Amino acid sequence: MGAQVVGRAFARALRQEFAASRAAADARGRAGHQSAAASNLSGLSLQEAQQILNVSKLSPEEVQKNYEHLFKVNDKSVGGSFYLQSKVVRAKERLDEELRIQAQEEKEKEQVPRT
Repeated sequence: MGAQVVGRAFARALRQEFAASRAAADARGRAGHQSAAASNLSGLSLQEAQQILNVSKLSPEEVQKNYEHLFKVNDKSVGGSFYLQSKVVRAKERLDEELRIQAQEEKEKEQVPRT
């Protein structure tokens, strides 16, 4: 009897989690799909890339400035780590892709005819 109660509660919780996940995915919309695809291609999530480059908000200038600094600091010729340097490069690629997606969305919003 106790196993049935636990089983039903687990099944209900699982259904609720699937519904919440589906609702979150729908809320992200098309841009979310592009961003998720970029995360899959680069192997880094947007948050990971921001942490690696120490960027709180996406601004091309800040991304470039932090990238250049971290790339130089982790150069193997100055005792840095090639592994960390490659992580910095991948993080910049991921953030550049996100900036491209955002610019494309802005351009599409401007092109939508207003009635």
